[in-house]
Amino acid sequence: MVERIVAASPGPDVLDVGIGTGIAARQFQAAGCRVLGVEVDARMAEMARRTGLEVEVAAFEAWDPAGRRFDAVISGQAWHWVDPVAGAAKAAQALRPGGRLAVFWNAGQPPADVTEAFAAVYRRVMPDLPFNPWAMPASDSYAVLCAKAADGIREAGAFGHPEQWRFGWQQPYNRAEWLDQLPTIGSHAQLPPAQLDELLAGTGGAIDAMGGSFTMRYTTVVVTAARPGTA
Repeated sequence: MVERIVAASPGPDVLDVGIGTGIAARQFQAAGCRVLGVEVDARMAEMARRTGLEVEVAAFEAWDPAGRRFDAVISGQAWHWVDPVAGAAKAAQALRPGGRLAVFWNAGQPPADVTEAFAAVYRRVMPDLPFNPWAMPASDSYAVLCAKAADGIREAGAFGHPEQWRFGWQQPYNRAEWLDQLPTIGSHAQLPPAQLDELLAGTGGAIDAMGGSFTMRYTTVVVTAARPGTA
């Protein structure tokens, strides 16, 4: 995905919206890009800076490009926090002619037996959730985010036709690896400590019952469009 975005952009200057701790930005740096991050959370921005990244703290819709222009505006796992129309308009303001906006999410889907085991834990521990996150294919839930992003790009009126790119990959997890990342999910971070502990214990037990590990199948879905013109 990184290689395709870089190849489809007119140059190496990248603006990362919602850079977080810099996970995606470091991959673009490794591909030869110069990356500037915009991050609304000062704590995350500071973590990214510790790895050598340059980050400005602001909500993207209110951020001032100050005359700077970029070849690509990216956003990994964060564009759903940005107003889709105002965000696309701001991205267009920051991009050179021919520059590319590329926003992306990772949709994960474990094997059917793992899905059911996890769904049972969530039904027991979190019965008041508006929806069980394991009750539908992850790609279906991310389809809504992609549609909103594409609609925002169209409504902003500053880009060509938005496209969707997909990249499949797999990631094995053992019990400790899965439980380490589980509390970082947005909805989970707001859980009362006792409920989160119960969720972690139940999920850990489900993984133990499956032999202590499983493989998650992911699809990285990208919504992307280019500004008209040439740099």
